[in-house]
Amino acid sequence: MYNDSFGNSVKRGYWGLPAAIRVIVTINVAVFIFQTVLSIFSPAYSNLFVNAFAFYPEWQMALFQPWRAVTYMFLHGGAFHLLFNMLWLWWLGRSVEESMGPRTFSVLFFGAGIGGALFNIIAAPVLGFNPVIGASGAVYGIMVAFAMLYPTMPIMLIFFPPIQARYVVAGLIAIDALLLGSSDGTARIVHLAGAGVGYLLMKYHAQGNDLSRWVLPIEQLWYRLKGTYQKKKSRPKNDNMYSVSDVEIVEETDQSELDAILEKISQKGYDGLTDEEKQKLFELSNKN
Repeated sequence: MYNDSFGNSVKRGYWGLPAAIRVIVTINVAVFIFQTVLSIFSPAYSNLFVNAFAFYPEWQMALFQPWRAVTYMFLHGGAFHLLFNMLWLWWLGRSVEESMGPRTFSVLFFGAGIGGALFNIIAAPVLGFNPVIGASGAVYGIMVAFAMLYPTMPIMLIFFPPIQARYVVAGLIAIDALLLGSSDGTARIVHLAGAGVGYLLMKYHAQGNDLSRWVLPIEQLWYRLKGTYQKKKSRPKNDNMYSVSDVEIVEETDQSELDAILEKISQKGYDGLTDEEKQKLFELSNKN
């Protein structure tokens, strides 16, 4: 019987993660390790580091230091805080990314996180001007997306029987709503706003709008900086295929068959394809 080593199993599991989740988890863990090491050697410098990248719900700071609306998502207040966010992102986010693609997933994640932070500016006069760190708002947006894509999917929780995804997510949101304004230091409003933004983005996507197009300019800029950007040949646009840009296509050799597969992805997601269709898409995507 073949016995794989623990290290190889971890490595295989890590590289088996969808691309966007793998990058998000890697950055979060790396930053947390840096925070921990820094706090051991110099708590003062650790506090300076967190204060430099946390989000403060003040419109002046949000206006003149807009990067904080992104960087706060990669800071965490403790190991349990990080573990909670990354496990939910892994458990529920994997199916979301595999269904919608890495670009659309990234828009959902960062859109919910940024939206949650900005909404906190409105709520701060009532709830307090407290700094915010953590990916919880973004993760709540992904959780809502999962519940909308797979509402009846059973989720196993400790000490509970299998519960449908829509009820689990709704229950977590309800708990945050009940604890809104509590003195436990948790930015509940960011969680709720992140969930709300995730819902709105999913509804916007369901109406036929391509969320992934918001990522393409950033991706193209990155490739230009690397000197590897190649402009794709233009071809007639099919207005009904709103999620096609999340599928990497180099060159089509059988346009009609490819369009049929991409149309099915736009309606049912990648997981809706048969094994034969997935293989055909893979072959067409790798032809020059």
